[in-house]
Amino acid sequence: MSKTDVPALAGEGVPLVQEVKRAMAGFVSEFKGFQAELEIKMQQTEERLTMLDRKSQLAARPHLAASHDEGAPHQKAFDAYLRSGDDDALRGLVLEGKAMSTAINSDGGFLVDPQTAERIKAVLHSTASIRSIASVVNVQANSFDVLIDHTDIGAGWADETAAATETGTPSIDRISIPLHELSALPKASQRLLDDSAFDIEGWLAGRIADKFARAEADSFINGDGLNKPRGFLNHPKVANDSWAWGSLGYVASGVAGGIDADDVVDLVYALGAQYRANGAFVMNSKTAGVIRKLKDADGRFLWSDGLAAGEPARLMGYPVVIAEDMPDPATDSYSIAFGDFGAGYTVAERPDLRVLRDPFSAKPHVLFYATKRVGGDVSDFAAIKLLKFGVA
Repeated sequence: MSKTDVPALAGEGVPLVQEVKRAMAGFVSEFKGFQAELEIKMQQTEERLTMLDRKSQLAARPHLAASHDEGAPHQKAFDAYLRSGDDDALRGLVLEGKAMSTAINSDGGFLVDPQTAERIKAVLHSTASIRSIASVVNVQANSFDVLIDHTDIGAGWADETAAATETGTPSIDRISIPLHELSALPKASQRLLDDSAFDIEGWLAGRIADKFARAEADSFINGDGLNKPRGFLNHPKVANDSWAWGSLGYVASGVAGGIDADDVVDLVYALGAQYRANGAFVMNSKTAGVIRKLKDADGRFLWSDGLAAGEPARLMGYPVVIAEDMPDPATDSYSIAFGDFGAGYTVAERPDLRVLRDPFSAKPHVLFYATKRVGGDVSDFAAIKLLKFGVA
């Protein structure tokens, strides 16, 4: 290449450089426009997400992940059945296995919804009944058997070279507690049921609870065992000095129809030491009125009120259960019981409560036939002692 060719080549290179600069400037401009458009779209997306979050947080809008109320469908279906007899919702309702095994009973009754059943149960446990201090078990059979070892094994001292002799063998008794059917039959007019302002579940729970509580409280004390639980006062009663298994021991006050402070002390210590730690007195209000007036030799009252709200009163340091079905103070009455009722008396019951709606038998009223199976009996005759208001 000669020197005369260089200017020509230089002149040809100037347009090429300018072309490259113009191409780069166009690319940069387009890239900035794309970047600005992308930022606008991202900002719009963020604004939409913010608006969605605000809407989901409003009080009137439930959260998407809110838990489902399992009891509501059954409660609505049961309420519809009570009001109108419509059982389609109950028949098509699938229940959780952990809550109930079936919604339809073989005899046509339906299980009470969980909310109503819990309300009834709470009232039963809060009533003045020995249920509150007795042993309560849930069973799925027609009876409940209690095995009691009430005899001691024999023992004796032996010499090193003497032959061992056979000792006495303990025996085990089986106490069978059958379950009986407890029923209530309240009614309401159809017009009252049609009124949406009427709390059918609250009314039904209150009526059934009141009926069942009074029937149970009496049978656990005075029941004869015929189609009802057997009360502890229904068993034979003998003087504590000649007590034997199968009967309840009593301490006589020595005065016909009356007692003094020493009689209460004798009753407490007539119970075995292994039971006294969990001992409790059972009496009615009239007897409690008599006991409150008793004083020891130093002029101090044996009775003391509970230190906190809801805590039972105490007699010689032991709680007092006021059960109105206990006998009134009278000649030869067994008006006071003392013992470990958790060991001495057992209440066996099925945990379910059934209600059958009957709109035909008492028109224009609707009957509600509620049933529950419960039984009770003495499970340890050594754990309960009685105070007799008599000479011997």
